[in-house]
Amino acid sequence: MLESDHRVADLKVLSGNGPRAAVRELCMQFAQATGTAVDVQLDVNPEVVRRGIAGEAFDVAVGNPSTIEQLIAAGKVVAGSLADIGTAGLAVGIRAGAAKPDLSSVEGFRRALVAANAVAFPAHGASGLYFAGLVDRLALTREMQGKLRPMPAEDCVEVVARGEADLVVVVATRMVGVSGIDVIGPIPEALQTKIGFAAGLSASTKQPDTARAMIAFLTAPAATATLRANGVTPVHPSS
Repeated sequence: MLESDHRVADLKVLSGNGPRAAVRELCMQFAQATGTAVDVQLDVNPEVVRRGIAGEAFDVAVGNPSTIEQLIAAGKVVAGSLADIGTAGLAVGIRAGAAKPDLSSVEGFRRALVAANAVAFPAHGASGLYFAGLVDRLALTREMQGKLRPMPAEDCVEVVARGEADLVVVVATRMVGVSGIDVIGPIPEALQTKIGFAAGLSASTKQPDTARAMIAFLTAPAATATLRANGVTPVHPSS
């Protein structure tokens, strides 16, 4: 919740976990600039879709482009309102202070995975699905048996900070602001993917003008510095 005191939120943003640090910061800036209270609710992208289709009220949805497209197809987000925010690649995190493996090559990344006792990743969502496929692509399925730790999105990084897994592979934005974690770098470029983030306007919002203003705020060139500071490469460069 970003609203102050006990005011009823003027806008509700239903967002995927991936860009959560950037979304929280930009929503707080929007609230401060406009006086509009904003309630940010975070969940994995499949749950954002499920909650929207189930009829949960919201004003703005944020998630992977496919998340917004599914909500458009279900009539829960206005067709044509999808606005791209930016992208982020996958990165590797370790417990703060632990020895850092060399990720500068595909072979180094393979060695780091095999050497780990436990590798965490989100069980659901775009980055987790991509990583699971990457293990197969690297022919590591057998070697990684018993080492992979598919985790709830809200705990996939924190489990490493607690020392219950050696590595986490997840979209880089997910590790922003998590204490007890060292981000050791992106996965090798030859294996990299880009996870997209976008926003969409609720088809049932009672405040369409304010919700549109929020989407414009999230995607404006002025948001570039905040997006970059929170691990998102903006779609629209600053002016």
